[in-house]
Amino acid sequence: MSMAKVAVSIDDKQLRKIDFYVKKKIFKNRSQAFQQSISQTLDHLEHDRLAKECAKLEISFEQDMADVGLDEDLASWPKY
Repeated sequence: MSMAKVAVSIDDKQLRKIDFYVKKKIFKNRSQAFQQSISQTLDHLEHDRLAKECAKLEISFEQDMADVGLDEDLASWPKY
């Protein structure tokens, strides 16, 4: 994976917290702390977007669509 250097501004208090965790070896360095934080935030946003889209679904309609033709299909399945 290619990497790009970027400059960011951060509150002094937050930077001290990051440095504390780097010193405690929770993160290897500041870059790793930022990368993990950004990755988790992006994952959360994507999950949130998926949850919002799923909330738009009408459960009874989706169930009806899933059940269409199921009775006929079950008859053709082999018995185990």
